[in-house]
Amino acid sequence: MKNFASLLAGLVFGIGLIVSGMANPAKIRGFLDLAGAWDPSLAAVMAGAIAVGLGAFAVAGRRTVSYLGAEMQRPKAGSVDRRLVGGSVLFGVGWGIAGFCPGPALVALGMGEIKAAVFVAAMLVGMAVFELLERRKRAASLRAA
Repeated sequence: MKNFASLLAGLVFGIGLIVSGMANPAKIRGFLDLAGAWDPSLAAVMAGAIAVGLGAFAVAGRRTVSYLGAEMQRPKAGSVDRRLVGGSVLFGVGWGIAGFCPGPALVALGMGEIKAAVFVAAMLVGMAVFELLERRKRAASLRAA
């Protein structure tokens, strides 16, 4: 049942990205082009997503287990540090250059977009490099201790 629910959630998310045009890099660049032909539709999509998220987090905050019986794992508030700011900047720059973020890139990849394949490959390489650096950092801290 959990796998089916995950499939259904991913399908609804992907269809929503396609219907809203958010899997189209030109739509994203249009939103980010404040000095040109600005397209505010992404702001409406974001506002809708925030509204749904607020409702979902309100319900989740009152529960100890999910509807499928799994333990609720809510994010804990953390501090804003260099890594968070740096990652956010890197994400934003990549989003602006490519017109993709991970979810829409996977949807566009499924639609056969070559640019999405390049983006997803670069994203996977970036994730692998990050993991390698994190493992080296952990190993160095264990050796120092």
